[in-house]
Amino acid sequence: MRLSTASVDTRPGGAVLRRAVRPTIAGWVVGLAVTGLVVWSPYVLFGYRNPSVHLVLDSVDACVALLAAYLLHGRLLRRGRLQDLLLAQGLVLLAVAGLGLGRAAEALDGDREGTLDVWLPLTVRVAGAALIVAAAVVDPARRTRSTSWPWSVGVPLVLVVVASLTLWAGRARLPVAFEGAGPALAAQQPVLTGHPLLLAGQALSALCFLVASAAFAARAARHADPLLRWLGPACALAACARVNYVLFPSLYTDWLYTGDVLRTGFYLLLLVGALREIEQYWDAHFRAAVLEDRRRLARELHDGVVQELSLIRMEGHALPTDAPPRARILAACDRGLDEARAAVQALGHGDDEPLGFVLHRAARELAQRYRVHLEVDVDDSVGADPDQRHALLRITREAVSNAVRHGRAARLCLRLTTDGGLRRLVVQDDGDGFDVARATGPGAGYGLISMRDRARALPGSFEVHSEQGGGSVVTVTW
Repeated sequence: MRLSTASVDTRPGGAVLRRAVRPTIAGWVVGLAVTGLVVWSPYVLFGYRNPSVHLVLDSVDACVALLAAYLLHGRLLRRGRLQDLLLAQGLVLLAVAGLGLGRAAEALDGDREGTLDVWLPLTVRVAGAALIVAAAVVDPARRTRSTSWPWSVGVPLVLVVVASLTLWAGRARLPVAFEGAGPALAAQQPVLTGHPLLLAGQALSALCFLVASAAFAARAARHADPLLRWLGPACALAACARVNYVLFPSLYTDWLYTGDVLRTGFYLLLLVGALREIEQYWDAHFRAAVLEDRRRLARELHDGVVQELSLIRMEGHALPTDAPPRARILAACDRGLDEARAAVQALGHGDDEPLGFVLHRAARELAQRYRVHLEVDVDDSVGADPDQRHALLRITREAVSNAVRHGRAARLCLRLTTDGGLRRLVVQDDGDGFDVARATGPGAGYGLISMRDRARALPGSFEVHSEQGGGSVVTVTW
């Protein structure tokens, strides 16, 4: 009997790499396209004077940075990795720089506009970018003992205080970084009028985000981390935003330019990564709760049903050997024990075990119980989803049990292989064999029908070949 087979969706490593770096490439394409458009197109109006929108964007960006820093602190508590600590600290610095730090400095030093109110936020933003690129290039497996809130938040705030006091002490010698919001900002051409140190600071930040973008994209190709995957394109937009701030320094004015839009894009992509991180966390939390409940049920079955069936089986051996019910009672106990132990195995083990190991263990337990020889040839690279694993496990147990109980086999062979993109499970025995047509016809037992239905649900095909005295071969292909 043959059912239709289904092809296997195998994804090569190159496809995984392309899928991981595709968002980063898209981020760079968007950032560079916007930058090129505003530099070379004289027909596009890309600057608007709107202080309220500028303030709203600054506030939203800072709130997103704080949310992402909070999630990274949670990762730090769970994993204790230096990468998460550095990322959290860098985002806290960027958030502080956007939460009115420049306006506060301007209020304290109102006599000299364009000095402390520019150099202090710039210093904090450069430090934040440096911490982010450090997180991108540090060994992701490196651990740290600094996992408390003072390290994630306190250290960045201390850096801000130190930078503020240092610049405040030398405010009289600070050069004018930028001459306010003059009419030149409304022009359609770049206004490279900032102080060289201002331009150098923005260029350094752009370089940091450029390196971080490439490093995060490379990490995302090796690790299934949703936050790292979105940090690549986010840092690409941040780098382009810094380039725009070199050309049009609207960050320190009431003008809204493309640099502000790209910077907000950085935080929006960061928010997407944070939401994916939350989704993954709760999904993992749910799976852990389900696994713990399954293990509890497995313990209850093992300590209750399995022990009672074992007692009944032991009492059945005490019956006279010529008593007619003795054989039926012992056979029923063996079947009940097989079913109960299969349930314990299915409930008590996670889905991360290799399929070949699971099938090998089930077949070995039955072979040891029935004292038959077992040969195993499994390919551990063959995988299956949880529902398929359960169906294949039940098919294997049923095939082995039938071979021993009905076919009186002394030798079994279990094979799990791949062939041309198809996965194949084979259980072969040297038993007495049987008439396949008769065993699957009207009035037949439920064993073969159950195996056929489970194979159909994979979806896949189910074949049985058997000859009287020549053993049997059960094959499942999916």
